[in-house]
Amino acid sequence: MAYPPQHETKKPMETNAHDRSRWWILGAMGAILGVILLDETVVSVALPTIRAELGLSRLDAHWVVNIYLLVLACFAGAAGRLGDILGIRLLLSAGLIIFGLSSALGGFAESGFALLSARAVQGIGAALIFPLSLVVLIQSFDEKERGLALGLYGGIGTVFLSMGPLVGGLLTEYLSWRWIFWVNPPIVLVVALVAWVFWQDPPHQKESRFDTKGLVLLVAGLAALVFGIMEGPDRGWAQPEVLMALSAGLALLVLFVRTERRVGSPLIAISLFANPGFAASNMILFTAQFGKIALFVFGASYFQSQLGFSPLIAGVALLPIAFPQIFVAPMAGKVADKFGTRGPSLTGTTLGTIAILLVALGMHLDIAMLIYSGYFLWGCCVPFLFVPPRRAIMSTVPKTLHGQASGISMTFQLLGGTVGMALGSSVFAITGSFTTVFCFVAAFAACVLAYSFVSLAPDDQPGRTSH
Repeated sequence: MAYPPQHETKKPMETNAHDRSRWWILGAMGAILGVILLDETVVSVALPTIRAELGLSRLDAHWVVNIYLLVLACFAGAAGRLGDILGIRLLLSAGLIIFGLSSALGGFAESGFALLSARAVQGIGAALIFPLSLVVLIQSFDEKERGLALGLYGGIGTVFLSMGPLVGGLLTEYLSWRWIFWVNPPIVLVVALVAWVFWQDPPHQKESRFDTKGLVLLVAGLAALVFGIMEGPDRGWAQPEVLMALSAGLALLVLFVRTERRVGSPLIAISLFANPGFAASNMILFTAQFGKIALFVFGASYFQSQLGFSPLIAGVALLPIAFPQIFVAPMAGKVADKFGTRGPSLTGTTLGTIAILLVALGMHLDIAMLIYSGYFLWGCCVPFLFVPPRRAIMSTVPKTLHGQASGISMTFQLLGGTVGMALGSSVFAITGSFTTVFCFVAAFAACVLAYSFVSLAPDDQPGRTSH
């Protein structure tokens, strides 16, 4: 949709397309996105050390990664909706405070319970920040520059994420695993200062009601489903608690969808998914996160357990994902501005599927160059899995619903991480094969590619939804 032109104002904090402050905002939002994404992967190479020091089981160690992803996925949609109601500035500030304090507490954890609790609270803070940082960015740039801004924003974030295993390896090997949490608060402080100086909320919907019932159903359903998938291989799929968790999770999520169709101000506007292009764009984000988590978490595990790499060397081995994104991410934004969504998204999904297959083949044949080639190809194509679909999603809704649209896209992206981590853990627990894990991911990506091919509109737009 076309947005009305923004009028000039003398207020120093007004963010518009002609104000230099938007570049400060871009840097700050990219940095905080990077820190949140860093926390998805920085733990991966430190898990063996954390497990040994805190006496965690293998499954508990996996929960250190997935409890953060799960809470983040559960509350991202709620944060987007609350941002529309309460105001972005207030909620973003709350998220920064929660994230910074919980990061510090995570570094001081002396038990598995304390660390898991800190990671869960950290996920709440990240859930407030993640979608709202995108809204701030979108509303700070006009249509002509939005693709470039999203490309740079995504590029900063993905470089942080890609450097996570290396940073985790360096800190774990030369200082302590606790420093992977203590590096966050200083960055959070700087971002908070920039946000307060350069950002002011546009008018928001103070009269809107929050869908508390929807939030409860979503959190309970996702938590039960992920618990069942994660615990199934360890406890046994036929155990009553596993069957009950899986059944309850599915039932609650079905009830959530039915509830969201009826309420006037839903947590997630299910009606948006009636448009196949909107649904396909979100599924591409889901798949991108699924592949990303598999490459980082299971890749780091493969390098350490099968090849005998130290945490630092394992982090270095994952660098082929990082460097291409520095150059490709801004290009992805420009390509999306010029050509739209369909072509870049389908190209990225195709190359991403091939990249994961190369990794699987390299692990099966014990050919390191095939693995590294797959990682490099993934680094080249992953910006096209995030920037064009997200740009299309945000262009389909009015500015007053940017928070919710951002929350939906972030929820689907993060679900790809937490569900992917759970499914990958289950596949590995059953087969004991890294190759099988990556073949499973590639098969899923191929299915999403086929669905996107028939769903994304020829004009490269997911279509218009009336509100």
